[in-house]
Amino acid sequence: MTGLKLKGISVSDRLNRLNLEVEAGQLVGLIGPNGSGKSTLLSVAAGLLPGSGTVEWSGRDLDEIDPLERGRLAAWVPQDAMFSFGFSVRAVVGHGRFAHGDDEQGIDEALERMDLTSLADRRVNELSGGERQRVILARALATVAPLQFWDEPLAALDVRHGLEVLRLARELTKVGKTVFFSLHDLRLAHSLDRVVLLKDGDLYAEGSPDEVLTETNLQDVFGVRMRTAPGLILELT
Repeated sequence: MTGLKLKGISVSDRLNRLNLEVEAGQLVGLIGPNGSGKSTLLSVAAGLLPGSGTVEWSGRDLDEIDPLERGRLAAWVPQDAMFSFGFSVRAVVGHGRFAHGDDEQGIDEALERMDLTSLADRRVNELSGGERQRVILARALATVAPLQFWDEPLAALDVRHGLEVLRLARELTKVGKTVFFSLHDLRLAHSLDRVVLLKDGDLYAEGSPDEVLTETNLQDVFGVRMRTAPGLILELT
C-alpha cells in the first residue's frame, strides 16, 4: 500500500514538477546539497506548505482530509526546535496527543522512548539543542501517526541519541508506519530502505542506497568523490 504519493509538485523556483511514491512501512531518506529543496519537499508532503500538484496520504487526496484527521495521520519534526514559551517537556510532548484526547500513558511512553523521563518537568527553553530535538521527536511519537515527516532530526543529536533515533525509526516501520526524513550524513543513508536524491529542485535519483549512492551520482550532485576503504569515504573532487 502506498503511504505517500506526490504528483507534479512544484513550488516557485524550489521544486520542479516532482513525482514520488513512498510505500507504507518504509524508511526513506531525503538527501541533497543545501538549497536542493529537501525541507520544501518535506513541508509540502506533510501538508504544511502549499504548492501545485497533488499530495496523497494512503491513497487519499490531502485536500479532502480535515485538519483534525490530519493530526492523527501525520506527525512533523521541524529542523529547528525553538520555543518562545517556557512549557514543560511533558506539556510539549502532550501536544502530540491533541487529536486523540488526553492520554498520560501515551505521553509517558514517548518520553521514555526518547530518554526524557528525567526531564519531564523541565522547561523546554532551558534545554540544550539536542534535548529540545528529542522533545520534538517525542511529540511526534506521541501522535502515533502512520506518516512521520522529520526534517533533519539528527542534526542536533550526539552519536548515541542519533543512532537511537535511527533504531526507533526502523522500529516504527516494522509496525507499518512510514518515516520520510532528510539527512546530511551519507554514511547513515546506507541503512535505509530507500534514498531520494534531489538536485536544484529536481528528483535526480531514487531507489535503494546502493542504486542511488553511486560514485557518479555523488560527484555530479555533491561534487565529491566516493571510495570505500572499508566504509564510505568522501573526498573533494
